[in-house]
Amino acid sequence: MNLNTAPNLDRPDDFYEALIDMHRGLDDAASQEVNARLILLLCNHIGGHALLIEAMQRARATVAPAALAEAA
Repeated sequence: MNLNTAPNLDRPDDFYEALIDMHRGLDDAASQEVNARLILLLCNHIGGHALLIEAMQRARATVAPAALAEAA
């Protein structure tokens, strides 16, 4: 299976609203915990190790390390 990077969300606006609602009323620590739990649930659903590694690499590729971001 290849990583699908094309828009593929059914009802993306509704999904975004539900994602925001999931965080409503949570402090930063609880919000990070619920994000981690969601990520692990979705990773388990996907299952393929190579696909998950590719997704992590793509997600990380565009984010500068904190030390570089602070120096800018």
